[in-house]
Amino acid sequence: MGASSSIEQNVTREQREVESLAASTGAMPMLQNSFSKLADPQKNVVPLQSLQQCFFLNYKNPDCEATKMPDSFLVLLDHLGSSIVDLLFISDKGGLNWIEFLRGYLKFCGMMPASMALNNLLRVFATTYAKAGLPLKLEFESNDDDCKISGSLLATDVLMLLWMCWTMLWDSKTSRFIKGKENLCLPDISHLILSAVMSCAEVDSSLDVWDCDISVLDVQLPVGKFLTWALTTVPSLTDCFTHFINKRLQNSVSSEHDKLEPSTSSQGATPPREPSGNHLLTCGRAWAISLTLWSEMSSEILKPYLPSDGDGTYENLLYRLSLHGRGLNRFWSNIEGYHGPLLFLVSATSGNAHEDNTNVRKWIIGALTQQGFENKDMFYGSSGKLYAICPIFHTFSHSGKDKNFVYSHLHPTRRAYEPHPKPVGIAFGGTIGNERIFIDEDFARVTVRHHAVDKTYQPGSIFPSQGFLPVEALISEVEVWGLGGRTAKEVQASYKKREDLFIEQRRKVDLKTFASWEDSPEKMMMDMMSDPNAVRREDR
Repeated sequence: MGASSSIEQNVTREQREVESLAASTGAMPMLQNSFSKLADPQKNVVPLQSLQQCFFLNYKNPDCEATKMPDSFLVLLDHLGSSIVDLLFISDKGGLNWIEFLRGYLKFCGMMPASMALNNLLRVFATTYAKAGLPLKLEFESNDDDCKISGSLLATDVLMLLWMCWTMLWDSKTSRFIKGKENLCLPDISHLILSAVMSCAEVDSSLDVWDCDISVLDVQLPVGKFLTWALTTVPSLTDCFTHFINKRLQNSVSSEHDKLEPSTSSQGATPPREPSGNHLLTCGRAWAISLTLWSEMSSEILKPYLPSDGDGTYENLLYRLSLHGRGLNRFWSNIEGYHGPLLFLVSATSGNAHEDNTNVRKWIIGALTQQGFENKDMFYGSSGKLYAICPIFHTFSHSGKDKNFVYSHLHPTRRAYEPHPKPVGIAFGGTIGNERIFIDEDFARVTVRHHAVDKTYQPGSIFPSQGFLPVEALISEVEVWGLGGRTAKEVQASYKKREDLFIEQRRKVDLKTFASWEDSPEKMMMDMMSDPNAVRREDR
């Protein structure tokens, strides 16, 4: 067979080299099984039609968090499978032999620089756009994977590209063969689109980012600047494509009855999910943050929104102001003992909220810590990120100059005079007294300072039009999400159980101590009242 290993005598040098590259990806067993299932047993080649069916998408009525969905998006998805086959698998014989099959896989899923993977993704997007009959101002100088790309993108083009990537991620995380699979849900990613627009395009000063309709935004994003934005802001975007390719090839190994079953958007019998709009961490915001992560935290943050990763519940939500109460003590009772990565989100309103004017702005910011919170009167931590989430998404990673990642200080249990008391609250970046982000102990106000006071995180505005002066805003909601997985939750549950046991033990009274009436405090008090002048032992 064409999928035989390179141990056989008749293996060519070309096949040995390609197999070695495929083995380096760790997908060699899956590729062998997939080729055996898809190949024509007589000709030992994979028909192109079988591959097109393997990558075919057929979502008809997707749900959408955003207000509008372009009708052309569904047309785009209909042509995605054939575009992938046309670009990945090149054959003049109407079918692919084993070597051609491996080369096509390596073209997009092999080891390569991030810039080349992003170029390949844009090539797939442009080919799919052309097949769907949609206009796109992108030009590729050659057929090389790392060729120069010229032209520009519209805001709606960026929306279609990101939604295409999300659909591939959704499909890779959803089993094709589970009856009643949930319908495709398209997230609201306006904050990501505005991030690309503000970073790449020359926008007019009159653009209102607080109330902007992406569908009517007529600006040109030069593709060179867009590539830079994607590599720095959403570096894991190309993983959506590789996950999709691997999952579809893996699914092709199933039975012949299931192999040709396309991915459909059937209405499932699964229980309805709680609307993500009720939380600060919506589906679109969770995906944007996950695209900045390279570890298992990406799966944890998306768990409530991907059918295969969770049941629609918010088990990772450790604290929510509107649910658990306002203040540092309420917050601490819910997150204490959690020793995994945490995502801290704050929704605030700046301006005079008591007056009906245009200066009132609502924004959402966040911070990612690699460890749990500790009660200290100094900064601590090993790494972290700051996020501007709404209305514009930006990431501020570690600058490498300082290590003031997190500050979380409660009132000391033993009150004593302190000539220079440390501030009580939670902070990220900066120094004590000049924190970049500071939340007071009542969770009533958040203070955001200019990045000049902070050497820990990269510079930039936490929210639009921040300015140089400190901004104090009213907090409307706070959420803390645990991203440490099941192990961190089990450790916290064990910690809380132990603390509850200690509290219960301290409440109990040892009745044996007061078993004798002669030694009881009541007997002593009665004797003192009956004869207060009586001589008594001092050790009483």
